[in-house]
Amino acid sequence: MSKPLKQIHLAAHFPGVNNTTVWSDPAAGSHIEFDSFAHFARTAERAKFDFLFLAEGLRLREQGGKIYDLDVVGRPDTFTVLAALAAVTDRLGLTGTINSTFNEPYEVARQFASLDHLSGGRAAWNVVTSWDAFTGENFRRGGFLPQEERYSRAKEFLATAHELFDSWHGDEILADQATGTFLRDARAGSFVHQGQHFDIQGRFNVPRSPQGRPVIFQAGDSDEGREFAAADADAIFSRYSTLKEGQAFYTDVKSRLAKYGRRPEDLLILPAATFVLGDTDEEAAELAHEVRRQQVSGATAIKHLEFVWNRDLSAYDPEGPLPDVDPVVAEEHISRGRAQVRMYRDPVAIAREWRELAEANKWSIRDLVINTGNRQTFIGSPATVARTINEFVQADASDGFILVPHITPGGLDPFADRVVPLLQEQGVFRADYEGTTLRDHLGLAHPDTGRRTGAPAERAAS
Repeated sequence: MSKPLKQIHLAAHFPGVNNTTVWSDPAAGSHIEFDSFAHFARTAERAKFDFLFLAEGLRLREQGGKIYDLDVVGRPDTFTVLAALAAVTDRLGLTGTINSTFNEPYEVARQFASLDHLSGGRAAWNVVTSWDAFTGENFRRGGFLPQEERYSRAKEFLATAHELFDSWHGDEILADQATGTFLRDARAGSFVHQGQHFDIQGRFNVPRSPQGRPVIFQAGDSDEGREFAAADADAIFSRYSTLKEGQAFYTDVKSRLAKYGRRPEDLLILPAATFVLGDTDEEAAELAHEVRRQQVSGATAIKHLEFVWNRDLSAYDPEGPLPDVDPVVAEEHISRGRAQVRMYRDPVAIAREWRELAEANKWSIRDLVINTGNRQTFIGSPATVARTINEFVQADASDGFILVPHITPGGLDPFADRVVPLLQEQGVFRADYEGTTLRDHLGLAHPDTGRRTGAPAERAAS
């Protein structure tokens, strides 16, 4: 008997502040005007995607004390955008990144329960922690927590939010106009939570929402992050873009579920993925080369090198050789608010490695950054990209992908028009939505019933 075909999950990430964005391209539009968000969301819904995803930026990043303006600056409030998108879409899931370090459970639970009501059951929460004191300066409590305390707070934050969601069971509202009785249970919404990070009690003022709770996403790659996802998340983002790395991550995370009484299908693994399409594979490769050079201008290349060197390199020619001086190793860093800084734990060793690469390949500074930075995940004709995506999913390197186009808002349109129909023809992606909620789209159990919803996760191969 043939192995059943897994159904592919697809989502769309509105890039915003993102290194994949080519904001200087003539085809690029605004990253803050609502028309851009609406166009992007409607395209994703037209293509029958599971959800739209918004990341979060709680402070403008800086380089040498100035706003880092080489990518798109600023990001409007997540809940405001998602609530507005709920009014211009009907089925598309609405996923927002909300920080557990600088918010409070009651506030966040109320906002997500409200969004789930407004959207008819399409809300999802990407639970994240803050990693730097620089971001914390924007908030009253200031500072930041050590990693183990961040995850401790995040776990209690999520557990507390669940207590608030569950303080309503869903059957309390009678609304009997004849008797004038509105609630069956006048104690609805009562909660008490006492813990290490939160000590709250009162009444939650949003009744049970269509999904019971929002779908929970998690994005950590550390051991703590993987455990957090295995215990509490419905989906986890992966940063691994190769088949072998993706399979290793997939196997590791899925193997952690059993200890929490969960099944492999209870947690979806969804890597972010970029793409470049062409009429042929050769044309797509040429376009991808052009896109990379747009993404890494000369100025961007110098700024990227400064992440490692931790010193002002503005006097260097991006088309020239790498600096012969070593990086400055210090607590204070020239770049603030950029997560990439954490990737370079040993900057002197990285500089040595990069010099060797540049010399061996005759690369300039810009060439080096182009060739060592993130590249497009899928490059090729629509047929090639559709085939590769399906191969990754069927080989258990992922359960699907969150697509990040380099042009906003129209960059998703070619994928929707040219790749999705091919996946539908292969029988691995839906032709239409079979449910109304995000849990339906993802095939996740409803917390009130335990019943898995939506289309089957697999179909028999012909």
